[in-house]
Amino acid sequence: MTHPQPKPRFPTENYLNRELGLLAFNRRVLAQAEDERMPLLERLRFLCIVSSNLDEFFEIRMAGLKEQLKAHATGTTTDGKTAQEAYRLVSAEAHAIVTEQYEHFNDIILPALAEEGIRFLRRSSWNEAQREWIRNYFLREMVPVLTPIGLDPSHPFPKVLNKSLNFAIELEGKDAFGRSSNAAIVQAPRVLPRVIQLPEELAGCAYGFVFLSSILHEFVGELFTGMSVLGCYQFRATRNSDLFVDEEEVTNLRTKLQGELPQRHFGNAVRLEVANNCSEAMTEFLLAQFSLKPADLYRVNGPVNLVRLMQVPDWVDRPDMKFRAFVPGLPKAVGKGVNIFDTIRKTDVLLHHPYQSFAPVIEFLSQAATDPAVVAIKMTVYRTGTDSVLMESLIRAAQNGKEVTVVVELMARFDEEANISWATKLEDVGAHVVYGVVGYKTHAKALLIVRREEGGLKRYAHLGTGNYHPRTARLYSDFGLMTANEEITHDVSEVFKQLTGLGKARTLKHLWQAPFTLQPNVVAGIHAETETAKAGGKGRIVAKMNSLLEPEVIDALYEASKAGVEVDLIIRGVCALRPGVPGLSENIRVRSIIGRFLEHHRIFYFLAGGKETVYLSSADWMERNFFKRIELAFPILDPKLKKRVITEGLKFYLADNQQGWDMNSQGNYQRRRSTRAKPHNAQGELMVTLGNG
Repeated sequence: MTHPQPKPRFPTENYLNRELGLLAFNRRVLAQAEDERMPLLERLRFLCIVSSNLDEFFEIRMAGLKEQLKAHATGTTTDGKTAQEAYRLVSAEAHAIVTEQYEHFNDIILPALAEEGIRFLRRSSWNEAQREWIRNYFLREMVPVLTPIGLDPSHPFPKVLNKSLNFAIELEGKDAFGRSSNAAIVQAPRVLPRVIQLPEELAGCAYGFVFLSSILHEFVGELFTGMSVLGCYQFRATRNSDLFVDEEEVTNLRTKLQGELPQRHFGNAVRLEVANNCSEAMTEFLLAQFSLKPADLYRVNGPVNLVRLMQVPDWVDRPDMKFRAFVPGLPKAVGKGVNIFDTIRKTDVLLHHPYQSFAPVIEFLSQAATDPAVVAIKMTVYRTGTDSVLMESLIRAAQNGKEVTVVVELMARFDEEANISWATKLEDVGAHVVYGVVGYKTHAKALLIVRREEGGLKRYAHLGTGNYHPRTARLYSDFGLMTANEEITHDVSEVFKQLTGLGKARTLKHLWQAPFTLQPNVVAGIHAETETAKAGGKGRIVAKMNSLLEPEVIDALYEASKAGVEVDLIIRGVCALRPGVPGLSENIRVRSIIGRFLEHHRIFYFLAGGKETVYLSSADWMERNFFKRIELAFPILDPKLKKRVITEGLKFYLADNQQGWDMNSQGNYQRRRSTRAKPHNAQGELMVTLGNG
């Protein structure tokens, strides 16, 4: 099913640019690293997250822009920019962020860590004993796995893996064969850590670290005996990592993907990072090798990949410099030793992660795998990780003779390999594995368990806003609903029928489903509030999500605002809507919460004449979610649970004056800080309210 993209009814200046919005989000993450109230090692971690986010931004978004430039695309974005204009603005902002990030790393974070006895030892400061230990490490651990490649006619420039650390070496002299080459490349294998910890007695401080790059710089001459090393420079290339698989033409998506995935490491280069000591000649040579322009070059003062410092906070045993340890709460109704089916039969259960444990979901599936009464299990899998207890339960269920059907999304970006591996293991034990629907990613989070009970078959379901991934469930904020409501479980069953079989989409009683009813129902919900306001009643919309980009929804929100509907949007990442524009959106407020946990739940609230309609969803308000994915939104029908969602998922966040950022009509964000009002920190308050300490 294709959906014609609606033309925005409002002028292009009423929309903000997606790429710049993503970079603005990254600025807010950088602000966390710069925030002195944050524990020091967590500030280092936030700096690393900035680098990780930028990697993905270049691999996907910047790569897309550059493809448009290459194709001489003439179209404009919703905000009226050509690819050239967008690229120029985005490139300038990305450079500015990287410059600020490294300045903060060198000028603030490293000295503050050094004061606490956590030092990164530069080559110039090594004493003899340190140098000897490091040299031995180099000879023992590094030399056996390093492959220096001299560049000459028989050794062309090597294929450099995406995001891998490499060194460009400038040389002088002749080698053992009498060959003279003025350049070589040394690739740092991924097996080597990028940061090496020295023994404490040698380091002269509690934690002394040395960068892999420093070690190679110092001893690289030992790889080129008899030649003079004139220079040694770190570099890293980021490549286009979008997969180009034409699903329509592929008979077996898994086999095709397995062939395609290795190519990701060698897509077109989109960015070159070099250390700031890299000579002009070598820089020009590298840019030419990767077919990049000077604007694609990022000179950095320090390690070219800060992501690899992400482990340092884990290695340092200083709880006083990290977030306070937190234990998620476990509701009594689904605590240890409880038969979860008995509980859900009596009442719906709402779990709020990471403040409440993900264990009940694991237990739900684990009990189903061994329960003799369970006859069938159906589940969608988008991201689940390489070592998933949930997948192990599904395998066990299939081995126990239950009908197991798993809709595995093979195109889950950067998780493809893990998902292919699980798909193979599940098929091997007799589970039915389907890869969703051609042309649509299955992003919905749904689990259905069918049990034989007195009176016939009974369905139980879990629906969520986040992935079935135990690790991210400790870091991302998400809601999950466990229910035996017959109408909802019937809807879930219909969705699985659609995903695994063929046939027309049935009308669902409660669930909104993309690509069919989700977007029209969201728009209808907004229109209903608009009509109420026009008739003199009170219209109210509150929505929380990661991204808001879809023009038709934005237009509906503008119309609602003009009619007097009060609209609050809590959007973590990118928002293309301009709030607070007189005559257009003065009744719309947009805020972003950036804190310890990644905000991830999608909540849609409509006042609905006082009835208060509340939906939770796996979908953001974006074209891809509405029209190119299988997504679900599900209502919270139980009044008590509805109240909880409104309080925990919306009210806490609207009151937050510590971690909240308010967006203005230009797309700029201002920290919401109130010195006079009582401090409110949504995440902190939820940890206290729902957690176990």
